[in-house]
Amino acid sequence: MATQTLTGEQLAAITREMVRIKSKHFGRGATEGKSYQCDDFLFCVLKGGMTVAERDLLEHGDAGLVRQVRLRFQENNQSNFEGAVERISGRRVLAYQSQVLFDPDYTIEIFVPSGVARPPGNSATRLVANDSSRIR
Repeated sequence: MATQTLTGEQLAAITREMVRIKSKHFGRGATEGKSYQCDDFLFCVLKGGMTVAERDLLEHGDAGLVRQVRLRFQENNQSNFEGAVERISGRRVLAYQSQVLFDPDYTIEIFVPSGVARPPGNSATRLVANDSSRIR
């Protein structure tokens, strides 16, 4: 499936929207973020954002519990995350998955948007990323 390349503005908007959704529900969002498009995949990588309670649980060996709660939140709010990508990209999301890393503190949102044929001359393997920026 060939995928139309998203613009840097669209990738940055997706990053901001992922941070906004998480901030709204966790009371805290990522401190840095960046979205990448690679072939038929869209990755949104968010740095930071663990709450004080989550950090405390991690310090006491409860990584499994923090992971379970984070991933359940993602499952329960899947339509919000997919809807944001669909609205910004103009394409339906075929699949969505989330992963949380603790050391270092990263969350990775993975989307497979529906594809649109690329213009001739575009490489089949191309990585596109928005400018790295601090999120305030």
